[in-house]
Amino acid sequence: MGRTVSILVILIGLLSGCASTSPNIGKSETVIPVSRAWVDGRVVEYITTDISDADMAKMLGVNHVPRLAEAASAQPGHSLLERVYKFPNNEQMGIFQSAPSPAGGENQDLHYSPLWRVVLVRWKAPQFVREIKSEAGLFEAEERQELSLEVTNIVVNCPITRDSNGQTLKGVR
Repeated sequence: MGRTVSILVILIGLLSGCASTSPNIGKSETVIPVSRAWVDGRVVEYITTDISDADMAKMLGVNHVPRLAEAASAQPGHSLLERVYKFPNNEQMGIFQSAPSPAGGENQDLHYSPLWRVVLVRWKAPQFVREIKSEAGLFEAEERQELSLEVTNIVVNCPITRDSNGQTLKGVR
């Protein structure tokens, strides 16, 4: 029995060495530009890593991933996509449909997905232009015929890294 325990202790020690948590072993860092967007009147931060549209990928300097567009063809009610509202003339920050709450492993928002279907927002006249901070605000402006919403088949991977309360993903500085 004593020999079996000794062997187990040695094996555990060897295996724990393979999964070292030392901060200097096997650690690297990548710096990615952070963007900001509105979610229900609150600002969140996100990163963009992949997009299905070649021109947008080149413009943003992210991975062009044509296969992401396949997610836009999922059956209604089974989509993994949320909507991101983008202003092609850069009048303001984009608007996300949802966000993790809180960011990280404790997220309680079951609707949140980092995969977004791009909806282009276009103002119908200059006098209507103003900052809108939520999806509900967009729908109200659309109902008043101040803007148009164009749903595209462009899909982008933009995980939220900091929620509106300042909660971040592990390792975010």
